[in-house]
Amino acid sequence: MTDALLRALHDDLPITRHLGIRVASASLESVALVAPLAPNRNHRGTAFAGSVNALATLAGWSWLWLFIRAERLAAQAVIQDSAIRYTRPIGSDFTATTAAPSAAAIARLLAALGKSGRGRIALEVSVADDSGPAAQFSGRYVLERSGAAPPESSPGRRS
Repeated sequence: MTDALLRALHDDLPITRHLGIRVASASLESVALVAPLAPNRNHRGTAFAGSVNALATLAGWSWLWLFIRAERLAAQAVIQDSAIRYTRPIGSDFTATTAAPSAAAIARLLAALGKSGRGRIALEVSVADDSGPAAQFSGRYVLERSGAAPPESSPGRRS
C-alpha cells in the first residue's frame, strides 16, 4: 500500500516530488511520511516551516486516501483548515505521523457523507526529527462525494 500511496502523492500532488517525500508506513492505524532536510531547509539550515506544514497536511490527507479506498467510498479529501505549533527547530530529516481518529469521529464522518455528500473530520499529526517531537498539527479535512469509487485496496474494510 505504501507504493500506491506514494504514486498517488506524486501524481495528484506534484509538490511532493520536489519536497522529496517518502512513505515510511501506511495503514488504517497510522501513516508516517518522511521528508529530507536538504531540499526543505531554510536560511538557518533548519526545516522550513512551510515544508513542515506541508508534510503534516499530507500525512492527514494520506490517511484519508487510505480510508477512502478501504471503505470503497466515492469521495475525495481536501483540507479545510489547520493549525500548527512549532516547539523547536528541526535539524534533520523529519517525519509526520498521524494516527487513526476515534471510531466515533469516523462514524460521524460517514453519516454526514451519506446524508449530505460531505463530511468533516479532524486529524492530529505529530512531526519529529532525530531529536524528537518538534511540531503538532491539527487539521480539519472534508470528504466530498465524487463520481466513482476508488479501486479496492488491501487494507480491508473498517467496521
